[in-house]
Amino acid sequence: MKTKYSLLLALFALIVISGCVKLSEDPKATLTPPTYFKTQSDLDASVNAVYIQLARDGSWGFTSKETSYFGSDDLTTDPGLNKADQRDFDKLSGNSANQSMLAEWQGPWAAIYQANNVIANYANVNSADSLKNESAGQCYFIRGLCYYYMVRTFGALPLVLTPISLSARPPRSDVASVYASIISDLKKAKSLLSSTPSSGRPTSYSASACLADVYLTMAGWPLNQTSNYSLAATEANLVMQAGVYNLSTPYDKVFTTNNTPEALFELEYSVVGNLPNRSFGSTNVPLDEVALDGSSGWDDVYPEINFFKNAPVCSRTDLTFYTTLKLLQPDKSFVLTPWNSPVTHARHPYYKKFRAGLNGDGVSENATQILSIQPSTNKSTIIIRYPQVLLDYAEASDMAGGAPTGASYAAINLVRARAGEAPLTAGLSQIAFRDSVVNERAYEFAGEFGMRWFDIVRLQLLPAVIAGRDPSENPISAGTNISQKYLAPIPFSEMSLNPQWTQNPGY
Repeated sequence: MKTKYSLLLALFALIVISGCVKLSEDPKATLTPPTYFKTQSDLDASVNAVYIQLARDGSWGFTSKETSYFGSDDLTTDPGLNKADQRDFDKLSGNSANQSMLAEWQGPWAAIYQANNVIANYANVNSADSLKNESAGQCYFIRGLCYYYMVRTFGALPLVLTPISLSARPPRSDVASVYASIISDLKKAKSLLSSTPSSGRPTSYSASACLADVYLTMAGWPLNQTSNYSLAATEANLVMQAGVYNLSTPYDKVFTTNNTPEALFELEYSVVGNLPNRSFGSTNVPLDEVALDGSSGWDDVYPEINFFKNAPVCSRTDLTFYTTLKLLQPDKSFVLTPWNSPVTHARHPYYKKFRAGLNGDGVSENATQILSIQPSTNKSTIIIRYPQVLLDYAEASDMAGGAPTGASYAAINLVRARAGEAPLTAGLSQIAFRDSVVNERAYEFAGEFGMRWFDIVRLQLLPAVIAGRDPSENPISAGTNISQKYLAPIPFSEMSLNPQWTQNPGY
């Protein structure tokens, strides 16, 4: 891995965004000797730096965080304009020189390096054990979470679990070893973290929720360790039985407010603190739409046509998709225009749930007008939502037991009830129930950071997804080896610095 570059990038990023009002941190935290960690204040600043590394624009703060996931049916982009990086992966033709994909690699590594620094030194801090343990637990959680996203994206990875020298070039460890490390980190985090929710911080239940998803993923491709279904159900059930999280928030409000009762872990942002979230607002607005103040949409992300058309008829679908564009006229009035009108640029629906940002700091609009369109918002990105726990439990309990149980149905029906859907039909077979859960997850988490793509990967669904594409979507070249497209390529710059590595097949 590009150790020296990544560490220097981490230091630079911390210096640039050190004005963040939400997370007080110290640039020294990234490159310092063990003697730096003396007080709890030092430790807090260093832990905050971990979050900033992960939340920043070059990591998980912009749509570049999901560049290689555009092969899924819930994500597509413009056939022209400056969208080549995402469009290439939408066409299953992305390559290792893709510059946007670097955020998927460099951002998590920067957070891992910082977490390693804290984990290696926290015990020496002069502070109460409970406070030190909480700090360490957060870093174990983030390290496990980062590895989890990267192993599903890139496959085999270097296991860097301690601070290392700038000249180190560790080998890539196999996928099973990476997952073993992830489980170890999340179990450690679970033992150290508090069970009380705190804004922008994981709890022991966050670790259990992540573990449930890890075990569920391990039961599918490439490990196919089906014995992990029961472990996934156990971890998810632990969160469900705790009664700490719920679905009381209306679906649309989940995406316009922060710290809802279903957020098990979210990354927080601050525009005035130079840490904006650019995954809401402009990036999800049609190029055609122009606000009264002259701001306009970027046309970066929207769903494929047939993904939208196959959505269940329910209130959640109405709140998820934006289907009537507001087109500004010379007299400053707006004409309401259907998404598939020939006068529109992309002739696609868009995502309504990612427009407003935090209470309208992304797109400020009413039913007939758009007042302003902003690219930078204070809206948090929810990494783990409670519906994921419920659906993980529903699927895992079904697959572990050979058929869905009453509890399996109860879990998915909680999600369906909030969505405005009828309860799932009883008496389904094991596979029919599993497929129903996967479909439910697709629309509950439509457009959300890798959720649909990772289901496609673990269940090897690309052939079916491709077969269901509308002919007008970005074309996939004939002869594309679909089996080699479930993993992204290791960035070319990393391969150049690590000549002993072997690139993923197909790249």
